[in-house]
Amino acid sequence: MDDGLLTIGAFAKACRLSPKALRLYDELELLRPARVDPHTGYRYYAVEQLEQARLVAWLRRLGMPLARIREVCEVYALDPSAAAREIRAYWARVETETAVRRDLAAFLVDQLTAAPRKDTTMLELRYFAHSDRGRTRPENQDTAYAGTRLLAVADGFGPAGAPASSAAVEALRFLDTQEVPAGNVLNLLEDAVRGATEAVRDIAGSADDVGTTLTALLWTGSRLALVHIGDSRAYLLRDGALFRITHDHTLVQSMIDEGRLTPEEATAHPQRAMLLKALPTSAPTPPDLQLNDVQAGDRYLLCSDGLSSVVPDDRIRAQLTSAPAPDAAVHALIYAANDAGGPDNVSCVVADVVEADVTDVVEAAAV
Repeated sequence: MDDGLLTIGAFAKACRLSPKALRLYDELELLRPARVDPHTGYRYYAVEQLEQARLVAWLRRLGMPLARIREVCEVYALDPSAAAREIRAYWARVETETAVRRDLAAFLVDQLTAAPRKDTTMLELRYFAHSDRGRTRPENQDTAYAGTRLLAVADGFGPAGAPASSAAVEALRFLDTQEVPAGNVLNLLEDAVRGATEAVRDIAGSADDVGTTLTALLWTGSRLALVHIGDSRAYLLRDGALFRITHDHTLVQSMIDEGRLTPEEATAHPQRAMLLKALPTSAPTPPDLQLNDVQAGDRYLLCSDGLSSVVPDDRIRAQLTSAPAPDAAVHALIYAANDAGGPDNVSCVVADVVEADVTDVVEAAAV
């Protein structure tokens, strides 16, 4: 061994990084060895590299993505205080994201433990839907729909993506014209999605590259039932806090769930748009179903990934909070997506839960 150099094993023990991790960081040009034996390929490291290696180890323990670690190390070599500022900024973002997840967990706990509603306040929806081609796509393959009871967004893909998304939503339209009993609403939605699956399959034919996402909310008069498959999303704005109430059915989301990818790394992953679930399905794939209690003042958003992939959640929250009515919110969100480049079709449905006008209710009952 050369004087002043450590073997990869000795270096790994000193910096508390495994030899496997050191080999990976060499391949990524994050932590290159001081010397590589030309005959054996064995790596040797200088004692002076220990400080940087320990920094890398600490940053990985923080959960910092490798791309961000590389930036911090580059800054650290020139100005340690600047590297400290980078770490501080990263951790502030982590704390913000953690707070959002904490709020969502609290919301879900409240949903699962809430006592049955005892008040007799009549509630109804005020809604608006719009779909936009975006700035770069030659056609619009999205479908957005809002009615008295049904809200839906579908994002088609493949050569017949537009008719596929339209067929999926059309298959649910009958739900908008009939009284929906709260007791079996999830079963009703699940049956409706089977119809949507067949409708999309008729469009796709033998093609395996045609399909659509589908995210919909069905109003029972006191609750909103959700059905979801794919990577379109549903959000709830309540008391100024924004909650995402759907889970993306994508490859990168599954990697995040398994701890193999951080949300920050997922934004640049080459397969971030790869769906694990969509309509039609070749094998039985049940959609996500849930029943949500509502409050007067709630604002719901359904959107295709043409919005969520380019507009961060904090800006979505700001637009939903500041817009006075659903139509203004929809137009503001679509403008934000196009202002960010509009790389995809973008569709939004916004619905407010409001107290019904008692006079209108009485007159309707009399008729």
